[in-house]
Order: sequence, then C-alpha cells, then structure tokens
Amino acid sequence: MTSFTAEDFKNGQILLFDKPLEWTSFQVVNKVRWLIRKNCGIKKIKVGHAGTLDPLATGLLVICTGKFTKRIEEFQGQEKEYTGTFTLGATTPSYDLETEIDATFATDHLSEEKLVQATTQFTGAIEQLPPIFSALKKDGKRLYEYARKGEEVKINARTVTISSFELTKIDLPKVDFRVSCSKGTYIRSLAHDFGRAVESGAHLSVLRRTKIGDFKVENAYTIDEFIETLPKPEKLT
Repeated sequence: MTSFTAEDFKNGQILLFDKPLEWTSFQVVNKVRWLIRKNCGIKKIKVGHAGTLDPLATGLLVICTGKFTKRIEEFQGQEKEYTGTFTLGATTPSYDLETEIDATFATDHLSEEKLVQATTQFTGAIEQLPPIFSALKKDGKRLYEYARKGEEVKINARTVTISSFELTKIDLPKVDFRVSCSKGTYIRSLAHDFGRAVESGAHLSVLRRTKIGDFKVENAYTIDEFIETLPKPEKLT
C-alpha cells in the first residue's frame, strides 16, 4: 500500500474515496484534512472534492490536496457512472429516501418491455429539472431551504447528456440501473421522470457512483484504509 508524506500532500495528490452511506461529501473532506494535519504535522493544507455526492449515496469521491486542488474543476467536468435502484409505484418530494412517500401509483401494467423501452427517452441530450431538495442556489438561497419551508420556487430546466442508461435487473417494484452521464445530471430527477414515462411513479432508493472519467471506485480507499497510508504521529520528527 502507498505511504504518504507531508510533502506529498503539499505537492498535490489525487485521492479516491468510497464515501460511506449517510456521510456528506464535506464530512469526508473534513476528515481527510484533519487526518493529514494530525498525522503529518501540517498546520494548514488545501483539500477539496470534485463532485458532491448526496448523503444517501455511496461511492466514488475524488479528493485533491495541495497544488492539485487547482484540478478540481477539470475532474468535475468528466463523465460519471452510477449504479442503483429505482423503486416504482411511489414518489417522494425529494425524489429519494430523504423524505416520506407522498403519492402511490399502479405498477401492474408495467412489463419488462415497457420499462426497457422507456430508457430510450432518456439518452442523449435531454432537458432535466433539478430536484427542489437540492443544493443548487436561487436568489442566494439553496433550493432545499425553500423546499423545507414549503415555499414555491420556479426552477429552470437544464440540458444534460446521458450517454448510456440500462436496466440491469427488474424485480418490481425495484429496478436496478446503470447510467453514464454528464456533469450536472441528477439521478434523482431521472428516477422521477422515468416513473412518469412509464405511467407510474418512482423514486431513487439506492445510488452508488462507480466512475468519474477514468477513476474507478474499486481503486478507492475507505477512511480506515487511508489511515494506514499515513505516518504515525509518534514517528514525526
């Protein structure tokens, strides 16, 4: 396993992490920064991530340190791959499990053919409305701030690109998927729109990011594995 020094982190490292469920991306960054400072005896170090994952998602988080934080925008713009599960027959206001089910729908009309056919509507350049429960800003406030207060807010659709969208398992009401998409794509919105397209409802119940550009989650550290790459504080001189 790679061993890092204080100079390595200052000069710049690209670190791949497998974000745990219910951690925010910011919490992972804070933990990594704290570990580097503590174990390497550094008072100050730049650490940032390239592409936020929701707390209810797991998977690949690219973290840059030192001089490599200048490359964050480059990595954010690369294509991403996700796997996960849509649950059909019910919607939620957040389009995922953050909020409670607000409506239920029939699923007995759904066939494998109908579900697979619907994926073709969502490949290529598509217009997508971001979820109201998102961190996007409007008039200086996060959209989820409006949503949690029950305030109405107009959200503009934006163009995103989905290069591939396949269903990997159908076991109704659950449908597993794999998606490759551009920066700015909301898989929660894809779940919601997919439910409408098959004349039912759907929400995102599992999400895992597996790739960003050429970076793959199978090459990522857990927090515990990363700790093993660091100098032990007692060995610092």
